[in-house]
Amino acid sequence: MNRKKAILALEDGTYFLGYSFGAEGETSGELVFNTSMTGYQEILTDPSYRGQIVVMTYTQIGNYGVNGEDIESKAVHVRGFVVKEHFTNFSNWRGQKSLEDYLKEHGVVGIWGIDTRALVKKIREKGVIRGVISTEDLNPGSAVKKAKGVPDISSLNLVDEVATEEAYSWGQGAWFLDRGYESLDNKRPLIAVVDFGIKFNILRRLIHEGARVVVVPPKDSLQALRELDPDAVFLSNGPGDPERVVEGIKLVRELKGVKPIFGICLGCQIIGLALGAKTYKLKFGHHGGNHPVKDLRTGKVEITAQNHNFAIDPDSLPPEVEITHVNLLDDTVEGIRHKELPIYAVQYHPENSPGPHDSYYLFKEFVETAKSR
Repeated sequence: MNRKKAILALEDGTYFLGYSFGAEGETSGELVFNTSMTGYQEILTDPSYRGQIVVMTYTQIGNYGVNGEDIESKAVHVRGFVVKEHFTNFSNWRGQKSLEDYLKEHGVVGIWGIDTRALVKKIREKGVIRGVISTEDLNPGSAVKKAKGVPDISSLNLVDEVATEEAYSWGQGAWFLDRGYESLDNKRPLIAVVDFGIKFNILRRLIHEGARVVVVPPKDSLQALRELDPDAVFLSNGPGDPERVVEGIKLVRELKGVKPIFGICLGCQIIGLALGAKTYKLKFGHHGGNHPVKDLRTGKVEITAQNHNFAIDPDSLPPEVEITHVNLLDDTVEGIRHKELPIYAVQYHPENSPGPHDSYYLFKEFVETAKSR
């Protein structure tokens, strides 16, 4: 088989030679690794990965193909895709096309056949690292030089690239084996979702729990919320540094004590900043479907799906805000709640996609809060 060569070069001078799959060309970004064994299509379409090259730790990727249902947005957002072994001959009753064809359609450059174990160990030891994947320039020196010039993700306003520009209603609910996605026409409570890079399954879970959902863009969101007069407000996940999402921070401060507010991932960080806390960038982030999180209120441990590079500094939280969840791997903050106001958030992804279903109860709690208001 004729295999086109590709190179992955890192800013520290390391490079890996492998083979091209997906689109040909050159791409760059911040490298992160994901520990999920399945769900690569959901990972590719997660807007929170904007600006990043994703490395899969599981060795066999693409073996069940892709389909038209397992998507978390209307586009593929990763800048590049790195795997140990990919499959063009997929096998699954829901599979419609190969992963390679899917990446080609969306213009995503991938590389396979490299030592992903060594690459992941480097990211764990040194932290987030910038890199370049190329099928055009295979010169290591030139490729490394390009990697050194990749902008830091904190300097980019990535939310503007993924957020909706117009408000829209959402009616698709949960997926069932015998009938696919349910379609529900809920009336109340009305939840306004501020889109910083929303995953579809968050919207599906809100619909499944009985809410009516309207998604609004982050720009001019306060005016949109005044016109909608929702029963509660949800802040979505999204990419990049939360300190750059100034409109979201201002929005929470304006709605504080006026509407119940729930945030996930970037939404959690925005709520933390709005309430007076600080955020910081993690060494290599949390990306995968197997993170144990302890609910400090009940003592129960949930296995969670995660995808974030920033976290809330626990020492910076004001006295009126309590920590509700912690990550048992590194003790980072995974959930916060205002002690007096209906404002709460979690850092992980209770909607899974991909991942376990342990945390679905959070959507039920939020919808019940919205009903009571």
